[in-house]
Amino acid sequence: MRDILIPESIRGVAVDALSSRFDVVRLPELWKDPTALIAHIQSVRAIIVRNQTPVTSTLLAAAQELKVVGRAGVGLDNIDVDYASKAGILVTSTPDQNAISVAEISIGMMLALARSILNANYDTKDGRWSRQKFVGIELYGKTLGIVGAGKIGYLTAKRAQAFGMKILAYDPFLSQDNIYLSELNAELVELDELLTRADIVSCHLPATSRTIGLLGADHFKKMKPTAYFINTARGEVVREAELLQALKAKTIAGAALDVRATEPPEAGELELLPNVVLTPHIAAFTHEAQERVTKAVCEDVARVLEGKPAQNAVNGHLVSLKYCAQKK
Repeated sequence: MRDILIPESIRGVAVDALSSRFDVVRLPELWKDPTALIAHIQSVRAIIVRNQTPVTSTLLAAAQELKVVGRAGVGLDNIDVDYASKAGILVTSTPDQNAISVAEISIGMMLALARSILNANYDTKDGRWSRQKFVGIELYGKTLGIVGAGKIGYLTAKRAQAFGMKILAYDPFLSQDNIYLSELNAELVELDELLTRADIVSCHLPATSRTIGLLGADHFKKMKPTAYFINTARGEVVREAELLQALKAKTIAGAALDVRATEPPEAGELELLPNVVLTPHIAAFTHEAQERVTKAVCEDVARVLEGKPAQNAVNGHLVSLKYCAQKK
């Protein structure tokens, strides 16, 4: 029996330290081979993944010795948490460790869109000096709509305040007297109202059964023709073909996407539009965030294997109940 399986490219000082304490199998390409992944997981006590490894019920059922799934990141859409809970397998994540990096790139995308920074860069490097072609807009005084006001949404809005932006928020899990909304002086509104009033809409929703495919043509039609849409959360939340049509029809002014419905995506029309900024799911990819994420997930996995409680358990309560039931 081996201790820990890492089937993706997860590196760093924390992983090296973990390897000095436990028997760690590091196979960065294993996630691409479901059959081999099942074979390897049968005899390990822990698995550490990002978002590439599908930790399905089939995989978990094959994991006879598995105690913990460590998710290096915040999203859980690639992990069957319900099945893990029923099987008594703890799932941990790193809910806050990359939030600053994602918030910062969200602000960066706002500036890139508002000032046509990328287009101006390419145009200037081609030997032109087209000052009048790239007249942009200020963020000052504009309204930012945060769709999903969790930690990342909050940090994005907090930074937007420094630009003098007004904040609207949509989050069905928050109440009007939420302390973080009060700190932001944010107005909690329904989604339709947010879309109608915002100059920039920034999406920070997780991919769940309630949110997948949530944002489509009807929503983009509600936005101002001068408004921008930003998504640094999950590509599945947006009906991408309908966003494309809204951009081509100039229903909205532009979009910046760090995430896509399928990753990596096939090249298509989005890549050809001058009013679209695309990046390859790098929002959390800063040296600082990755160090924090890797350290947190490695520490939690080590704690579980040593019989200690995890600091960032996702389903700890359910797993504890299962063990209590078994003991009775």
